[in-house]
Amino acid sequence: MPVPPSARWLTLVLAAAGGLVTRLAFPEPGLSLLAPVGMALLYLALRRDSAAWNALVGLVWGLTCFGPMITWANDAVGPVPWLALTVFEAGYVALFGAAWAWARRGHAVWRSGAWQLAAFVVLWVGVEELRSAWPFGGFPWGRLAFSQADSSLSAYMWLGGTPVLSAVVAALGVLLARAVLAAGQVALGRTAGALAAGGALVVGSLLIPLDTVAQQGTLRVGAVQGNVPEPGKLDAFGERRQVLDNHVAGTRALLEDVQPGDLDLVLWPENGTDIDPQVDAEAAGLIDGVAQEVGAPVLVGTVEYPDAGGRYNTALLWQPGEGPVARYSKQRPAPFAEYIPMRSFVRHFSDAVDLVSRDMLPGTEPGVIPVESSRLGRTVVVGDVICFEVAYDAIVRDAVSEGGELLVVQTNNASFGWSDESTQQLAMSRLRAIEHGRATVQISTVGVSAVIEPNGVVTQRTELFTDAEMIANLPLRESLTPATRAGDWPALVADVLAVWVVLAGMVGAARLPRAERPDGPA
Repeated sequence: MPVPPSARWLTLVLAAAGGLVTRLAFPEPGLSLLAPVGMALLYLALRRDSAAWNALVGLVWGLTCFGPMITWANDAVGPVPWLALTVFEAGYVALFGAAWAWARRGHAVWRSGAWQLAAFVVLWVGVEELRSAWPFGGFPWGRLAFSQADSSLSAYMWLGGTPVLSAVVAALGVLLARAVLAAGQVALGRTAGALAAGGALVVGSLLIPLDTVAQQGTLRVGAVQGNVPEPGKLDAFGERRQVLDNHVAGTRALLEDVQPGDLDLVLWPENGTDIDPQVDAEAAGLIDGVAQEVGAPVLVGTVEYPDAGGRYNTALLWQPGEGPVARYSKQRPAPFAEYIPMRSFVRHFSDAVDLVSRDMLPGTEPGVIPVESSRLGRTVVVGDVICFEVAYDAIVRDAVSEGGELLVVQTNNASFGWSDESTQQLAMSRLRAIEHGRATVQISTVGVSAVIEPNGVVTQRTELFTDAEMIANLPLRESLTPATRAGDWPALVADVLAVWVVLAGMVGAARLPRAERPDGPA
């Protein structure tokens, strides 16, 4: 049923509403069930034949979704970078809108609701994959999958990771929209069919097994959130050694609940020390001293400054009495935050680039930390990712496929103030736990930190800008989920199909008179 020209601008209202509704599916407030509603509104808004107009519709949806979602970028680096990132990410939804206009011109697609469902879903996932990889390594924040941490649909992460879960959410949106359209035409059979298909997807999530049983024993860990001296400020680390002192004190506080030697590992967050203990003897003494007090190695987040220039965001496993025995350096530094591409050009738009005076270098090895456990009598492999890396499928997956028996997400949220950034990140950590069937600890300098079961359930959680400690027995697991085994294949299949449906639509449109297309002249 084409949208009449008089209702042309209504599509922009639908798009704006759809973007806002979808944003509410992400923390906070994290109303997961609104994501399919937002996608349904987008589907209804994208019903004209014009690729240019649908690109505008997609842009509006993207602006109202991403802008409110990533306000933490404004808190951290100011309005210009926030607006630039918002517009750039919205541009991908604009691309999706144009691609959908082309794809649905294909004879099979515009005549069949089932083919429209399939084409819309693979295009959405394909565009999500594109913006998660390009440019500068991409920005996966805001993928539909990441809105579902509190939904039963999250179980689809176990089956196929973020591409599959995003596909399910998008499919539910299309089915909801088509049910509304069919109901408006009093087509009861098609209405019932669309609702039944959506119900089957929901019921299917309840049938997916999420095992939490320890397969290789348990690891007893302590996690320390030391807090910072200047909450919510970009220069929160301005007082030399204060952050290190806070985490030393927090580690010592663990002894109020455990005896020395009771813990197998102590976890500190990203930047848990503001001084590199490998070059500063006093910092090394503080860390080694408290590690010996608790009788456990400490996973320390620090920054290394190699002589050749640049810096590394690094996690060091500090063995009491020995010092660093293993390390992991962040593989995916954040562009325009931890390093500045095209620095001289970007400076024209914001002098905040000069706050990053030394670009961060990428690590080259997977996040695998071997921890010797005398209690278990073996080496336990900890999968480690740092901060925004939790959003990148391959980085987390590699940490597990290389032997990680549990996951640790070390992060520093101090620059993002009281925004939703930390809880959005926690949602991703929960979904990664489900995806790979691994107990997960998100440990932050300032919160939110949490202990997560392999089924995504949070058993302990801290608040923002507090000092806190957590102690947990984490189940160690070695089996690989279908999502871990599948690797990049779900994403690659979606990418290939997305290109195919667009090309097929273009070919179909060339063979079909414009007057016979589903929406007529734009």
